[in-house]
Amino acid sequence: MRLQDKIAIVTGAGAGMGGAVAVAYAREGASVVVVDVNETLGRATAQLIQNSGGRASFVYADVSDAESVESMVRQTVDLYGGVDVLYTNAGVQFWHADARAHELSEEIWDRTHSVNLKGAWLCSKYVIPIMLERGGGSIILVGSPTGFMGCAPGYTAYSSSKGGVIGLTRIMAVDYAKDNIRVNSLFPATTDTPMIAGALATAENRKKLAEMIPMGRIGQPEDVAGLAIFLASDESAFCTGGFYMADGGMTAW
Repeated sequence: MRLQDKIAIVTGAGAGMGGAVAVAYAREGASVVVVDVNETLGRATAQLIQNSGGRASFVYADVSDAESVESMVRQTVDLYGGVDVLYTNAGVQFWHADARAHELSEEIWDRTHSVNLKGAWLCSKYVIPIMLERGGGSIILVGSPTGFMGCAPGYTAYSSSKGGVIGLTRIMAVDYAKDNIRVNSLFPATTDTPMIAGALATAENRKKLAEMIPMGRIGQPEDVAGLAIFLASDESAFCTGGFYMADGGMTAW
């Protein structure tokens, strides 16, 4: 198993891509801390892993709140003894509320950046000291093609928050390279998850979004699992500061 004896935190793991990655990590031998703000969904993912013979625990955290994140990391160490992998999947996208810059409310801007960018930083901030003590680790920040392409017109808050993830990935990769802490970003395309259920609610919207992807289909949560495992494993020991696409060719267009 490629993640045998590793301890992994997966945020936003109650459903969608986070849930798929948590299940995949456990299948590869990791002890997984399933993190979510939705206790019902988070516990369901942990139970699914346990029912399959894997090791998992649910821990509540609001990734936009420093005290909550610090507590989550402390509970992880208490449960399993450390942290080797951080996968920051938790995110928000406000369908019909995100907008062009002059039409965007400060509330939506702040909430989007607080979860998508501040959340990735806070989780990293509190995990890194543990990784330093353990001699290294892997941090995987979930990005988006919207962070460096104008492929989401009208989604100013979301696109800029994911652009910030690009900068955060690069600077942390350089800052911690000599500490054997690798920092990479995984970029999924439009994926069929609860976060964008509103955008995928009609056949017309699904068709339009699928046509933006050269492979001609919407992504599925499991499509990111292979890359997520690779970046968490020792197979990617010389990979840091990189951007890895699971986007059906979207960023190649």
